[in-house]
Amino acid sequence: MKNIFILFLVISSSTFGQNSWNKLLNELNRNNVPYISVATLASLKNNVIVLDARETKEYEVSHLKNAICVGYDNFDVNKTIAYLPNDKSAKIVVYCSLGIRSEIIANKLIKKGFTNVYNLYGGIFEWKNNNFQVVDTLGNNTEKVHTFNKNWSRWLKKGNKIYD
Repeated sequence: MKNIFILFLVISSSTFGQNSWNKLLNELNRNNVPYISVATLASLKNNVIVLDARETKEYEVSHLKNAICVGYDNFDVNKTIAYLPNDKSAKIVVYCSLGIRSEIIANKLIKKGFTNVYNLYGGIFEWKNNNFQVVDTLGNNTEKVHTFNKNWSRWLKKGNKIYD
């Protein structure tokens, strides 16, 4: 019986992080854009366009390599389309800190006819929590991640938390 209880605790603690993400994203998102995992995105190499839906000050601290900063507060879908290929089936992944702002931006691209658009599950926080690299404005690897604010910083488990 004791071994069963210990096994239950191990399984529960290993799935708690995933369940917490699911709960947060289900509460705050409309689930109108399909998710892509950080592991899947990392495996795609250069076969994807990555858009950063965070603000410039967040992007400048760190971002995914080769990501294009499109912002959120002043997002302009027509300006963003100018960065994208004419092929509306090109694979596009949008991310932000957690995957909330990026869902809204990704949905705007879908409404403009793009058919292969994904929201990065857990955003840059999940990317960094899974030991994937982020880069600064000079393209150098960094441990810093802008966490938007102190409250959201609890979701970043690895790296150096930056917020103002």
